[in-house]
Amino acid sequence: MNLKEALLRGIYAYGFEKPSAIQQRAIIPCIKGYDVIAQAQSGTGKTATFAISIMQQLDIEQKETQALVLAPTRELAQQIQKVIIALGDYMGATCHACIGGTNVRNEMQKLQAEAPHLVVGTPGRVYDMLSRRYLCKYQVLKDVISNDRYEFA
Repeated sequence: MNLKEALLRGIYAYGFEKPSAIQQRAIIPCIKGYDVIAQAQSGTGKTATFAISIMQQLDIEQKETQALVLAPTRELAQQIQKVIIALGDYMGATCHACIGGTNVRNEMQKLQAEAPHLVVGTPGRVYDMLSRRYLCKYQVLKDVISNDRYEFA
């Protein structure tokens, strides 16, 4: 797959030895910028599939939010964040969970101070932070990923 060495180190450290079927079929098309709809059963590596695809494309030297992952629940957003942090550990990739139920002022300060490479969030809080221009100054991101088959309105 020709992945970045630091990303591969994170993948191996996370416990992956070889790509699952969904990863074999979806990672390269995602990296190449194709629109991909991938469905698979729980536990098959879907989260790692899009996380690896995103992190392969990150410019770590650029200290700004480059990708946004939407999740339908706070719990799933936090779970995705943990996977991204683990896989991107050796790269220095930063990830923030932008979720409801947390202090809005603290969220704004954290986004402004840290400018994480990736943000994982729930639609309501992400919309709020985008509206306030704390999530992305120009509202232009390289990637927006929806981690569910449900539509977000």
